[in-house]
Amino acid sequence: MNLQTAPSPDSVNIGLAVCVMGTVEIVAVTCKAGYDFLLVDMEHGRIGIAEMTDICVAGLLAGLPVYARLTGPNSPDLSRALDCGASGVVVPHVDTLEQAQSIVKRTRFMPLGERSLPGPLAICGFEPVKVPTLIDKSERTTRVIAMIESQSGLDAASEIAALEGIDGIMIGSNDLAAAVGHLGDVGHPNVKQAFADIGKAAQRHGKTFGVMGLPADLIEDQALAFGARMIVATNEINLLSEGADRVLDDYRQIGQNA
Repeated sequence: MNLQTAPSPDSVNIGLAVCVMGTVEIVAVTCKAGYDFLLVDMEHGRIGIAEMTDICVAGLLAGLPVYARLTGPNSPDLSRALDCGASGVVVPHVDTLEQAQSIVKRTRFMPLGERSLPGPLAICGFEPVKVPTLIDKSERTTRVIAMIESQSGLDAASEIAALEGIDGIMIGSNDLAAAVGHLGDVGHPNVKQAFADIGKAAQRHGKTFGVMGLPADLIEDQALAFGARMIVATNEINLLSEGADRVLDDYRQIGQNA
């Protein structure tokens, strides 16, 4: 995925999340594996703004889009994450149109928003540039994605998707399933219908539809079928755990056969 463009409606972009191992080596691993983007999770794990900045700047140098998932609509780091080099922000728990409007206000420069003009930006290679150049380059590469994870967010999905300045809608699968009464059952028909409603809202307003936390066996029928073009496949700690289990099983088997 090019830093300058949104995911193509004709292709599916697959991303990796990093939740624990907040060092720049994850950029090399992500690029080598062939993922299209990286998501730095600052909502649930130990990663802070300093680690996020290192990863984002490394991503800029590697040509890899890096998104920062923040703590919510009221995060103090909404604009700061962009100043520090994030290709975009993924904002969880967007429950109302008013919250989405507040996010746009804080992440977009005038006239659309009221984002404060920073000093030299990572996206400009920290070169001092004139304000119009800074704004133009930043706006062309910045993506703002609202996560829908509640019943109220589901109810407001069409209004949120219609809002100028919001580039995409992403579902937090497990939280949304719990919110509609099916905790731990992301494949329930009612949850699938919620995915359909959100996906159709995104498509209707020309916005990217994304999913996170959805098992691979549900991706085709519950995400791609409704227009999903941005998929967070897994996170690095799950990959490590699953890989460790497989390797240990292989070596246990070898040892038993010796």
